[in-house]
Amino acid sequence: MAAMPLSASLYGFSRTKMTPSSYSLRSSMAFSIPSIKTALGSSKSAIFQHGISLQPSSFPGVLQSRSFTVNARAATEKSIYDFTVKDIDQNDVSLSKFKGKVLLIVNVASKCGLATANYLELSDIYEKYKTQGLEILAFPCNQFGGQEPGSNPEIKQFACTRFKAEYPIFDKVDVNGPNTAPVYQFLKSSAGGFLGDLVKWNFEKFLVDKNGQVVERYPPTTSPFQIEKDIQRLLAAS
Repeated sequence: MAAMPLSASLYGFSRTKMTPSSYSLRSSMAFSIPSIKTALGSSKSAIFQHGISLQPSSFPGVLQSRSFTVNARAATEKSIYDFTVKDIDQNDVSLSKFKGKVLLIVNVASKCGLATANYLELSDIYEKYKTQGLEILAFPCNQFGGQEPGSNPEIKQFACTRFKAEYPIFDKVDVNGPNTAPVYQFLKSSAGGFLGDLVKWNFEKFLVDKNGQVVERYPPTTSPFQIEKDIQRLLAAS
């Protein structure tokens, strides 16, 4: 699967509050099985293998609006700073080292069709805002279409040599399933998505404020450039 042609109806997070009637209409229009298969390809794709239900009953309650200013829905009192992860060179890194910074956290995959555009834009955004307090944390993941099959040295060479990535890149992780990395358990519990808390594909993005709390979650088709205004807003916050 060379690329992930995601439809707007699948990943577009509504920024307006939906009534029960409009939710019912959206569900019937956007979640028919043929349209899902058209957008995602074969039912044997990685997303289907991770058990996403196509029934509207999978979405408990009425969809809530997700404004930029909404408070993080953290399941506990934890923050991102409570976690220690391994970097691409297998060194332990406490995320508390990023206290006071705005974080953009992304699950990356070298073979994904979204890789080139995302890596280029991530490098551009990082270069522009790193001195103002932005950090980008990249977590390679091979759960979607097997599109990050390489070793850590191969991933590092791809990102750092080909795309000049200067931001931190970490050890390959699972973002879904029984072996989900604890940091991703926290991210997902803090910002459940439109289809529940599963990460849907490569290059899904979480924006974390200076207090270590998730304030927004973006689908894979949202480019880093589209997040720039939200990043600016958090950087300007005291």
